[in-house]
Parts: sequence; C-alpha cells; structure tokens
Amino acid sequence: MAVTAMTGRFPGASTVAEFWDNLLQGTESITLTGTTESDHVPAYGILPGADEFDAEFFGYSPEEALIIDPQQRLLLECAHEALERAGHGGPERLTTGVFVGGSSTDHAAKVRERLPSMAESKVRLGSDLDYLSSRIAYKLGLSGPAMTVLTACSSSLVAVHLAVQSLLSGDCALAIAGGASVLVDVPRMRYDPDGIFSRHGRCRPFDANGDGTVGASAVGVVVLRPLTEAHADGDHIHAVIRGTAVNNDGRAKIGFTAPSVSGQAAAIRAAHLVAGVDAGEIGYVETHGTATAMGDPIEIAALTRAFRDSTDGVGYCRIGSVKSNIGHADAAAGVVGLIKTVLCVEHAMLPASLHFERPNPEIDFGSSPFVVNTRTQPWAGSPRIAGVNAIGIGGTNAHAVIAQAPPPRPTSSAPSPQLLVLSARTEQALDRLARLLAEQVADQDLADVAWTLQTGRTHHAVRRYVVAASVAEAVSALRGETHAAPDDLVALGDRWVAGEPVDFTALHAGHQRRRARVPTYPFERRPHTM
Repeated sequence: MAVTAMTGRFPGASTVAEFWDNLLQGTESITLTGTTESDHVPAYGILPGADEFDAEFFGYSPEEALIIDPQQRLLLECAHEALERAGHGGPERLTTGVFVGGSSTDHAAKVRERLPSMAESKVRLGSDLDYLSSRIAYKLGLSGPAMTVLTACSSSLVAVHLAVQSLLSGDCALAIAGGASVLVDVPRMRYDPDGIFSRHGRCRPFDANGDGTVGASAVGVVVLRPLTEAHADGDHIHAVIRGTAVNNDGRAKIGFTAPSVSGQAAAIRAAHLVAGVDAGEIGYVETHGTATAMGDPIEIAALTRAFRDSTDGVGYCRIGSVKSNIGHADAAAGVVGLIKTVLCVEHAMLPASLHFERPNPEIDFGSSPFVVNTRTQPWAGSPRIAGVNAIGIGGTNAHAVIAQAPPPRPTSSAPSPQLLVLSARTEQALDRLARLLAEQVADQDLADVAWTLQTGRTHHAVRRYVVAASVAEAVSALRGETHAAPDDLVALGDRWVAGEPVDFTALHAGHQRRRARVPTYPFERRPHTM
C-alpha cells in the first residue's frame, strides 16, 4: 500500500514538516509542568492550539463546536488536510474509508459540569469515541467503511492495519487512517511505581536510567492507496507499507497489563511474512520504546526472537523511539511512529533517539541484531526497509513493514500557459492560500500544480485564478502582478469564478500528470474552550 499523504499535530510542531525538522535537530518537545508534588509526573508533551478549531468551515456554530471533543475536532481537520494533501479532495472522490483510534478524555465531564442543561444525547455525540470516525465520514462525504479502534496504545497502528485489509478486500479504494489523543488541560498524573510514567519527567528508551515515559497529546493521519493505482494515477508516494500484522498476547504473560515476548514476536514475524522480507534486510525499527523496566527488555527480546527466524546478524539494525522526543501519545502513538518511520525511509535519514547513555542491563544488545541510534545520520544503502512496533496495554500488538517508494511516473508536458484556480470560504483565507502557494510552488511542474488545484481540491464560493506560463510568472501573479494571458484560459477562469461547471480534465487531455505538493486549505482556527 502506498502512503500518499501524512498530516498531524505534535508537541512542538503543528505540521509534519515541523515535526520532521524537530526530529532531525534532536529536539525534545516535552514541557515541564511546574508541579512541586513529588508523587506527580512533572512533564507532558503539550499540543499547541489544542483548543482551536475552524468551526465555520465545517458548518458548526460556536456553541456546537464547544460540545465536540477537541480530539474529534483536530482529527477532522487533519483528515480534511490529508485528503487534500493526497490530491483527492475534489468533488469526484474515490470510495474512501476512515479508520482511526482515539483516547478517553474528560471533555464530556466538562460539558456536563459547565452546561448542566445540555441534553445528554448531544453531550455523547460530541464526546463518545464511537463517533470519531463517522463524524469524519459525514463531514467529508466519505462512503467507505468508518471504524473507530480502541486497543489502547496500539490503536492507531491497528487502524492502519484495518485500513490495509479494507483496501485489499475492495471495501474502499482510498483510506484515511490514524488516531488522536488530545487533552487541552495538562493532566495531573499521579506517579505509580507499577505504571508506565516517569517520576523524573524524561523518557529514556533502553537506557539504564529509564524509569518510564511521559504522556503527550498528538494527532496523526495517513492516506493509503493500492500502490499500482497510486503510481499509475500520479499520486505522490512517500513510502510503501509492505505488510502489517495484528494479534493479542492472550494469557501468555504474567498479568493483564504486562507485555509478552511470544505475543509481540508472533506479530512481528507475521508482518515480515506478509511483507515478504528477510529480517536481514531491515535497517531500522521504530520501537514502542516506553523506557519502562519491564517493557523495554521484553520488546527487544521479542524483536530478537522474530528476527532470528531469518538472520543471525548482530548489531546491524538501528532502533529508536519517538517517545524520547515528544512523549507517549497513547492511542496516537502508533501512527506518530509510523509517520516518523515513513519520513526516515523517504529522506534516507535516521534521527537520534534521545537520552540513551548506558544500555539497560536487562537487555543483551551484544548478541542481538539491534543498536540504539544515538545520533542523527544518513541511512546508507538501499533498499531502505523499516519496521514499526506498537504495543497496547491489554495485549493487542501491531507491526508494520515500510519500504522505499518506486520512482515517480514520468510526466509529459511542454511549457505552456496554465490556469491556476484557488478558492476558499472567505477572502482572508483565499489571500492566505495565494501567499502559501506563491511560497511553495517553486521546483514543481506548473502543469502538475494546475491539475492538482483543478481536480484535487474542493471548490469553495470565494474564487480567484491566475494564468501563468512559468513558475516565476505564477509567483508574481499570485502576488498581484498582471500578465498577458490566452483568451481561452481567461474565459474559462471567468466561467469558473462565476460558479459555472467547468471540465478541467479537457485541459490535460493526452498528458500524464502527477499530483503536486501544493498548500492545503488554510483553516481560520479560533479557540473553543470548554
């Protein structure tokens, strides 16, 4: 399956690009909460703008927006953004499924406390996790399966697995998959020596001083499509999901919340078999990596057991954990790890896993295939193949195998004037969209940009167009300069601005186009705080 788009909101980063830059810089985006209580966890991965939402864009009144849980609001925005980023946000949509995981929050309790006269049915519609996926399907007009997944920390990677299975079965032609875990108020988490959270507020995966993880809020979404169709249709392909697997530990562990070597190893081994890869080909694994005394040794033991089915190699596969950067995003943790791994594969870079100094003495790295990646470095060699691990409390394990994308399909176009169409719900949003496009259009094929804007975006009521024969001309036109333009394109643009139906595909007859990486809708987000 091709990964054709990724969006998200992360501690310290409001976009995937910012998230990747933070990873490359070795940034820790965990905030000390200032608590002086020794029995409380003193840090959290805070999500900037968690209470903000463009309610009007999605047809909600401010009062309605208040009732909706922020994680539902942010996931809805990210799903819309992902669909546009994939180039499939236009009026002619593929049958699209929605598969997302979510976390329990205190939002419903806040609504009941502050709006005591609110009907309970409305409170539940705004907060219950049942509606996390179906709200997206309803608001975006998506008619494939819509499923909410609840397997604790592995929820979003299990959602990706279900999306892959749905695409394989033909239930949908395109899939949105991911998850969210969002708390607007920084939680006061009491330290539990038998729990997963660090007393010191720092996540040190696989380190001798590791004492647990730190909580975090995050949202992550990927768009998936069968590889042959995505490639033939000119979709941008970040990487390829070669195989996924999901299972449960059953009773093969010491307790309900404990992890299991045999359970995890079986899921990893199954994913390798589905992907058709030898463990010796895998150069990186994004681990679950919570830095707990029990979890880290069991995870490495499970990975080693699975790898030993097909390799005797030692110290060749690098591992890391994004939890050292942002904390543990609960139901969104799996997709956050997936997004990081796809970026690693796409850009041939391995960001450092932070805070590793001395190995946990319970982990035998010396005889394992693994070494902690302690510095940001290029990923040498090809093909680049990676694994992503997610482990849910309660025993549901998920693993995915990620590989490089094939070279993009060649385009066929000669320089010629192109009609670039832009639309929004407000003049302010349209002005911002034009500025963003002027900043991002460089180094792209102008015909691909025109095609993506014409066919891959919803056409809103407030409209504008420019005609340009080169990228430089497009940039100046987007910034307000006027240029001579062919009469036929001007007439077509005028018809479109007037709201008349236009068949843009006729402009590209006989040409192969690729979906360009152009700006998505610039939401006008405002606080909606309960």
